Amino acid sequence: MTAADGAGPGMTAGSGVIRVLLADDQPLIRAGFRALLELTDDITVVGEAANGVEAVELARRLLPDVALLDVRMPLLDGIQATRRIGAAPDLDGVRVVILTNYALDEYVFAALRAGASGFLLKDIEPGDLLQSVRVAARGDALLSPSVTRRLIEEYVSTPPRPTPAPGLERLTDREREIVTLVARGMSNEEIAEHLVISGATAKTHVSRSMTKLGVRDRAQLVVVAYESGLVVPGTSA
Repeated sequence: MTAADGAGPGMTAGSGVIRVLLADDQPLIRAGFRALLELTDDITVVGEAANGVEAVELARRLLPDVALLDVRMPLLDGIQATRRIGAAPDLDGVRVVILTNYALDEYVFAALRAGASGFLLKDIEPGDLLQSVRVAARGDALLSPSVTRRLIEEYVSTPPRPTPAPGLERLTDREREIVTLVARGMSNEEIAEHLVISGATAKTHVSRSMTKLGVRDRAQLVVVAYESGLVVPGTSA
């Protein structure tokens, strides 16, 4: 378990630098990701972990903006680590992104349910990696519209009986409509065009919906929409 010299909560507060925690049991993979992430001035790696237990400990100590966790790690896998981070009130600002080798890895779905903001393939292009970290740090889900459609359709191909989501009854008709569109894989811009509203208004509705449903980002919003039965796979928007 390693941490950058002098790293600690608030080390870069107000600087605009995104603080990243890397967790993977393979040193070469961690080294490769660190080298790519530190090619830019607005991202810094503040710590590295070789297993899930270390990842959770470092997340608590360093309070990174983004935690990149390998889905398969010893002692505690990426999903369990994600669940622990997501359940800790003091880690509410940590966005977890799962690292995986496969686009439709079954663990990705479990990770989303555990509270992950999205996932990245380990063979991601350098430029896409940097942009993805920035997206996660902003609090947006790392699921492009096309990936959302494909992943969620697979995730709910044999859906369980719908489970009412706490807060669903608090949504206005417009918010329900927008949550449905988010679950269909639409971006805020696409939602705005579809409903003939401004992008800012679409973003506001999405944010309010997340607050009412108690979810951290769009990824969890999508999962809630399907698991609650608000959206049924295979139907059109």
